[in-house]
Amino acid sequence: MAEKTAATRPAARLALEDGTVFAGRAFGRVGADAAGEVCFNTAHSGYQEIVSDPSYAGQIVTLTYPLIGNYGSTEGDLESLHPHAEALVVRELAHAASNYRSTRALEDWLDAHGVIGIEGIDTRRLTGRLRAHGALRGVVSADAALSDAELVQRAKACPDMEGRDMVSTVAPAEPIDWSQGLGEWAVPGQPSSDGKTYRVVGIDCGAKHHIWRHLVSQGFELTAVPPSTPAEAILERRPDGDFVSNGPGDPAAVPDVAETLRTLMGKTPVFGICLGHQLLSRALGAKTFKLKFGHHGANHPVQNLGTEKVEIT
Repeated sequence: MAEKTAATRPAARLALEDGTVFAGRAFGRVGADAAGEVCFNTAHSGYQEIVSDPSYAGQIVTLTYPLIGNYGSTEGDLESLHPHAEALVVRELAHAASNYRSTRALEDWLDAHGVIGIEGIDTRRLTGRLRAHGALRGVVSADAALSDAELVQRAKACPDMEGRDMVSTVAPAEPIDWSQGLGEWAVPGQPSSDGKTYRVVGIDCGAKHHIWRHLVSQGFELTAVPPSTPAEAILERRPDGDFVSNGPGDPAAVPDVAETLRTLMGKTPVFGICLGHQLLSRALGAKTFKLKFGHHGANHPVQNLGTEKVEIT
């Protein structure tokens, strides 16, 4: 089989609703057009975790780091069962996967799940445009029969993320008892709670699997339930605490979850991450609003040479 390179991939375009069009080359499922809100992520690694994070449902993800795919892909690094990002935008796609854990190239993994990517565009210019003008809807396509103007019109017709319930598109249908921990990634010697087993009910609005794995590794007995689960059904499980997860879309578009949290408060400890944190705020009477552009990145461990402790920044 001939090696895939930028020169052998079909031409593709990313069109934005403001009329800007970027030209590049397609990879992944090259015949699958994609539409969504274009965002950027500044992480240097973790591209597979980003694309499989349900929080990115409905979005086209631009990675600002210039070389992507150099360590391939592996099923053990997924944050869900499949990709949720609508498309992936990169400056340069690596032509070889140099990692003993890799089972296949990033582009082959995307192709298997029907996700298109585009490489070879100026991601710095794109990111600068999103920072200057705010989040923009876009379309990625390798269809040469469509004009630039037609692609821009498709971008303008894409549903806005504000006011859109995306949680229902990624939520589980049934409760799931979680038993998988961090495995080989667990921190040696890290204490698990206080030796007692606590029962936690997780309201799954699109949770990353690593959140569940961390809770299990800390010794919690965990059940993840759909976000439509009423507070009474959650309390019947007699939880020691309740958790509401991350997820996609506008927290204002899922008022039923906020109402569930409002009922749980005062009866059990309740904690949340990302969208879950925003829903807790709404349950307490606060209002949320959409930022001009969301900033997505990653935490990095840095050793403090003065204390020899590893801190997260």
